[in-house]
Amino acid sequence: MLCEFDYQPAANLLKDKVILVTGAGAGIGRAAAKAYAALGASVVLLGRTISKLEAVYDEILEAGGPEPAIYPLNLEGASWPDYQAMADRLYETFGRLDGVLHNASILGTLSPVQSYNPELWQRVMHINFNAQVMLQQATLSLLEQSEDASIIFTSSSVGRVGRAYWGPYACSKFATEGFVQVLSQELENISNIRVNSLNPGATRTQMRADAFPAEHPDTLRKPEEIMGTYLYLMGPDSKGITGQQFNAQPNR
Repeated sequence: MLCEFDYQPAANLLKDKVILVTGAGAGIGRAAAKAYAALGASVVLLGRTISKLEAVYDEILEAGGPEPAIYPLNLEGASWPDYQAMADRLYETFGRLDGVLHNASILGTLSPVQSYNPELWQRVMHINFNAQVMLQQATLSLLEQSEDASIIFTSSSVGRVGRAYWGPYACSKFATEGFVQVLSQELENISNIRVNSLNPGATRTQMRADAFPAEHPDTLRKPEEIMGTYLYLMGPDSKGITGQQFNAQPNR
């Protein structure tokens, strides 16, 4: 398993790149969008809460980054035509994508499988996995227009080694790891697109607080402090590396 959490990017690492970030309104998605923009990327901010996306938009502009784009989309309610329409809009605006960070997901509840609410199980699996597959299907043709494209799927430690009570969240991340393997092999010899999974590890986010309410947040790294691997995988220094599992923090 590879680790690039100490990566130090060049100042122009992502200059003129177009990168789509899901769940860009808060937490790791917000930090990644700002980090990509700081290194020159035009970032497409995708999420369901417009006010949060607008706040990130303003922060990027205030920091001197390229003007981002906002694309509101609720992954829970979106259907295949919605993803096709999104891809068409991105093509009209940018003509291509150079990267996608699949970051959006929900936790669900921590509960034994026997008593897990079936509707919530389906909701977690849809948002965390099925929606990401449809989004990726819709945007592959855009990534094929890039000379060097990267897809990052967000994994988890419970998506690599199962853990009791984590139910559909763990299963959705196991499915994500499998999809990374399938897609990376399909694209490896026919395109310039690389596909990898990234486990952020224990990070100071709302999802982490929901999962571990007794944990003191000061013991965790902030999203801004784990961006090394996110930058490495999105930039040209990782060209040719595909189908691999990465960690954003040591010993995670």
